Amino acid sequence: MSAAAAAAAPTAAPGSHSAPLHTISILVRNKPGVLVRVALVFSRRGYNIESLVVSADVTNGQFSRMTITCSGDPETLEQIIKQVTKLIDVVHAFDHTGQFVYETEVALVKIECKLADRTEILQIAELYSAKVVDYGVDSLIVRIVGAAEKIDVFLRLLRNYQIVELVRSGKILMTRGLETT
Repeated sequence: MSAAAAAAAPTAAPGSHSAPLHTISILVRNKPGVLVRVALVFSRRGYNIESLVVSADVTNGQFSRMTITCSGDPETLEQIIKQVTKLIDVVHAFDHTGQFVYETEVALVKIECKLADRTEILQIAELYSAKVVDYGVDSLIVRIVGAAEKIDVFLRLLRNYQIVELVRSGKILMTRGLETT
């Protein structure tokens, strides 16, 4: 495994973060500089952002949704959410920790593999419902979709092979039922 892939692959067991993980969704106006202003609020409070996903709202292109996964104490997070909500281009911000939500993540993994190793890699991919999206002469690219824990376990199994490159999307979520995220 390359040094970059080793650094990107999870080393700690799931759930072993020193501070609890929180997932926040923020609806913002789709304008330049909004992301920087939101990130600065987290930074000033010393809060670590684990992942950040931003996408334009398909129903109204004037807005974007940010999904931030971060770690830190709940009291500080409460203050951060209050400060973020006060920003001019922020419509609303919610901490979804402990709520009834559907969450998922996507990862692409490029694996250097000889023909002899492909059968084992394909079996692991099939077991985790991962899809091979590119077959090369000496490599495969595998896409896996699911909960962060599922992806972590999948990547641990692939450590026995030469991971050339790894890209993870970060968590996205949506509240279940008719409640707006």
